[in-house]
Amino acid sequence: MLDQKLETLLKVCELKNYTTAASELNLTQPAVSQHIKALEDEYNIKIFNKVNKELKLTESGLILVKYAKRIASLYKELAIKIDDEKKQKQSLIVGVSHTSESNVIAEVLATYCAKNKGTRIKIISDTIKNLYDKLQSYEIDIAIVEGVIPSKKYNSVLLDTDNLVVVLSNDHPLASQALININDLKKENLILRSSNSQTTTLFEQVLNNANIALKDLNIILELDNIATIKDLVAHNRGISILPKSACYHEIKHKTLQIRPIANFNMTRDINIIFPKNFEYDYILNEIISIYNSIVH
Repeated sequence: MLDQKLETLLKVCELKNYTTAASELNLTQPAVSQHIKALEDEYNIKIFNKVNKELKLTESGLILVKYAKRIASLYKELAIKIDDEKKQKQSLIVGVSHTSESNVIAEVLATYCAKNKGTRIKIISDTIKNLYDKLQSYEIDIAIVEGVIPSKKYNSVLLDTDNLVVVLSNDHPLASQALININDLKKENLILRSSNSQTTTLFEQVLNNANIALKDLNIILELDNIATIKDLVAHNRGISILPKSACYHEIKHKTLQIRPIANFNMTRDINIIFPKNFEYDYILNEIISIYNSIVH
């Protein structure tokens, strides 16, 4: 069982308020304060500072919370694995990026579960940075992400190679062209993912290499929800730059058109990332096999 002091710490960290944390934990506020004080005394640190009436973690507090999350995740995984063994089941928590959430990954994982009775997969969607944090704290078993792998502390296998494309409605004038010229793109209303997304970051890097600034384009809307972007494009509210993999179903059912930009290389890898102690390579091999049977 997780140490109650660590449970209290994580709840205070989540809610940033002692009183609210006490209510959710069915404790008194003095009990919550006592738990935090006991941790501070145990490690001889200060965990929180109050900044503008809001609790902020100190540097030492950040370290403590990071490891508390790991410990909590390990206890949770322990309970799941014991329950799996008793019931002859298999559970897996898969983290996916917002782009992967919009492609065929859910279909692939559902197919895997259907083929392997007693398997249960939970999908968590988050930013790529947060997914790596969740891997480190054992909150997820594997992550499916795009782009360069930032650390050698993880193992990885290549799932696919993806590329960014121009996404248009079926009746958009540019859909009649095999390639989109960047000068034509400058004349269009663009609906892009937010500036901190990996998709827009890669697009901006490629533009910069061609001595073009992102601000030179007519961006009318930025948002993170890929499904909403595709819906807006389908209704001729603008065009977008998205990963080809995120448009798999639209390409298959011919509800949207995709085109490359002439002389622009916007390729990136999709990898399955997992801890070095991950014990189920056969799961990864079957996921890749199912993915290839669906996509290729």
